[in-house]
Amino acid sequence: MKKITDLQGSFELHNGVHMPYFGLGVYQSKDGSEVINAVREALDHGYRHIDTAAIYHNEEGVGTGIKESNVDRKDVFLVSKVWNTDQGYDSTLKAFDASLKRLGTDYLDLYLIHWPKGELSKETWKALERLYKEKRVRAIGVSNFLKHQLEDLLTSVEVVPMVNQMELHPYLVQQGLIDFCNAKGIQYEAWSPLMQGNIFALDIMKKMAAKYNKTIAQVALRWDLQKGVVTIPKSSKKERITSNADIFDFELTNEDIQALDKLDRGKRFGPNPDNFDF
Repeated sequence: MKKITDLQGSFELHNGVHMPYFGLGVYQSKDGSEVINAVREALDHGYRHIDTAAIYHNEEGVGTGIKESNVDRKDVFLVSKVWNTDQGYDSTLKAFDASLKRLGTDYLDLYLIHWPKGELSKETWKALERLYKEKRVRAIGVSNFLKHQLEDLLTSVEVVPMVNQMELHPYLVQQGLIDFCNAKGIQYEAWSPLMQGNIFALDIMKKMAAKYNKTIAQVALRWDLQKGVVTIPKSSKKERITSNADIFDFELTNEDIQALDKLDRGKRFGPNPDNFDF
């Protein structure tokens, strides 16, 4: 079992880079003051991992938030992603440069392929490998790749992806995919860990929250970490950013982890990687 310590703890990727296992996601955070304030508040509270993407259209604000915080850039694990319309070798390299410019940095800690695009993603991956070899990014990975898509990509890689960022919550566990990634040394990461808000209606979550004297969100996020999964809950509100991170003073029992695992029903609140093509 991976060790969980505090808000600035990390899991080690297969290339030796340490990835903070708890971070701030900024999907749907508006560029400008909203995302700037969220990033600054998170970093000043102790977060050290910020996850954005080109398609979120808020990279500039993320960069400003980092600069306005009391944390040095070198101490922030900064992540972005190449969007579908920019996939391909040359276009990915250009997209990466554009992201760096918007973020106001000269490197990324992790760069991901946002969605699988079959053969095109193999060309995209070659570009990521180049960026990695040139040390312009400390780690590279994918997002939303199911097992068969990972298996296909792995047939042509020189560098095995360090991360696979997936929708993960009690209604969509995909334990087989988690196990596959673990076997390949690919760190699993959760997006939409709170089921886009739907988790707050589950009776079992209400009972566990009462049992541990914690919020439903805190129970769900703790479940992620105890499964060895990196998690990046999104919020733009200071009090929620603070509350989400208050998960290091309790531990779920193995029975409760298994009870949440058993809620799995293959239910997605986001797109299906098998047919998403935007």
